[in-house]
Amino acid sequence: YDAIVIGAGVIGASVAYNLSQRGLKVLVLERQTVGAGATGASSGLVRMHYDVEVDSALAWQGFQFFRNWRERIGGTSSSLGTSCGFHKTGFLQIVTPDKNKQLRANVAMHKRLGIITDVVTADDVKKIAPMIKTDDFELAAYEPESGYADPVLTTNSFIENAKAKGMILKQDCEVTGIRVNGGKVQGVDSSKGSFDAPIIVNCAGTFASRVGKLVGVEIPLDTWTHDVAFVKRPPQVGMHPTVIDDALSMYFRPEGELTLVALEDDNRMGEAPEAELGQVDPEFVMRAIDRICERMPDMDAGSLHSTHVGRDGLTPDQHAVMDAAGPDGFYLACGFSGTGFKISPAVGVCMSELILDGSAKLVDISSLNLGRFARGELLHGEHSYGDIWK
Repeated sequence: YDAIVIGAGVIGASVAYNLSQRGLKVLVLERQTVGAGATGASSGLVRMHYDVEVDSALAWQGFQFFRNWRERIGGTSSSLGTSCGFHKTGFLQIVTPDKNKQLRANVAMHKRLGIITDVVTADDVKKIAPMIKTDDFELAAYEPESGYADPVLTTNSFIENAKAKGMILKQDCEVTGIRVNGGKVQGVDSSKGSFDAPIIVNCAGTFASRVGKLVGVEIPLDTWTHDVAFVKRPPQVGMHPTVIDDALSMYFRPEGELTLVALEDDNRMGEAPEAELGQVDPEFVMRAIDRICERMPDMDAGSLHSTHVGRDGLTPDQHAVMDAAGPDGFYLACGFSGTGFKISPAVGVCMSELILDGSAKLVDISSLNLGRFARGELLHGEHSYGDIWK
């Protein structure tokens, strides 16, 4: 093979798709099944509001794919995956009044990138989304074109279109070793045999640190485990936007007649990547319902529909690693810290450019280098809101 991608979540799938589009014969090795890790439990938000420019730039470029998926990714054959399940709902970023200055500065940065966004007042929010209570914040950012997409559909679309270019997928295939000779990667040993390639891309999600150790690359990667609830939305609430609500440390979005709710605080950190996800914490359910009813009071007539648990890789600054590291031919696309889905189309392009052209052209990803951690140069926004996950 020309390249081996380790991991078939949305990031690995995007990298494999883009490498195959560039003419490489690609092998994808997945220890479970496609999208079985963080991707399968992703909340699927598609928005561009961040306080770090590289994140917003990647999200903005990713958005170009989501809103034109069939034209950008979908193949000509009806059998190929041509949908990412994108729904335009509009997006609101609510901040506490002490973050108003940061909000204005970040929206100005977004506008410089070309992102369709504006600062809106609480009164404006009431007009955009009458169901939302607005008495505890003054300003929000509004992205009218944003929304959410389906992570599983997205991943399968990348996979199917990569297969059409000759990509090979092996599932239930755990990587056990990486062969290096003369300072260059030679191939991978796995539970399903050995495979040769001069390029290996570590997209192993929560397992990325263990894969890195196989070639002596230390990736400072923790895990965060998050609970998600779906609530049956009463008719009087109506369709609402996708919202990140920093005032209540919560995010939510519609899902048909349901509303997805998750919290930004009190997530479980440091669990082993292979630990059972188990059930959501009953206390989480009560907190989530209390908060969604606080923001949308008419939700108190709703009812709990279902719950699930997900787990992601978390770096010390809660930002991704996209870099070459260790022996020649070894690359990292990991540590996305819960924000990988929306940027995944751009990540695949940038990684293919880094691997084949020597540097990424679509977005400058040099700030996402691995060495920043050893140097103590953690990545923070110029107008930071603080850590996402608390």
